[in-house]
Amino acid sequence: MTFQSQQLLPYAMPVFIAWMFYRRVRRNFGPQAWQPKRTYFRLALISVVTVMLALAAVFVPHAALPMAGGLAAGVVLGWLGLRHTHAEWRDGVRTYIPNPWIGGLLTLALAGRLIWRFTQGGGMTGAQQQPSVLTMAIAAVLISYTLVYNIGLIVRMRELGEHPPAA
Repeated sequence: MTFQSQQLLPYAMPVFIAWMFYRRVRRNFGPQAWQPKRTYFRLALISVVTVMLALAAVFVPHAALPMAGGLAAGVVLGWLGLRHTHAEWRDGVRTYIPNPWIGGLLTLALAGRLIWRFTQGGGMTGAQQQPSVLTMAIAAVLISYTLVYNIGLIVRMRELGEHPPAA
């Protein structure tokens, strides 16, 4: 009996999604070590996704206005998140403490939309469907938040300096 990857996909995807949610939720709480390479990589990847989302806004009917609203909401949330993020040196390591409420709100929005899509038959069926305007608006919020937050975090960490202050 041979397994094909198509047979494992229905089991692997929920595990992968759960793992991604765990990582996202974990980044919302407590001190986080500053990892510049990871942040720059995330920023580059999100920039590419932003371009693809902007192209989708052009080609998906009635998506431009909700996505523009999502973009604006994400920028505001990113700015608020930065205002409530504390950056400091801990044990010789640059760290930041994100605001758990804003991160939690965004995670709940994403989880709620995914649950809604899966319960309404839009899950992993493989059927081609028209992209949901609401899903694209939520994606615009998440992407613009991530762009603003990561750029602001880079600036904030540069302000802390490369070395801890002398005691």
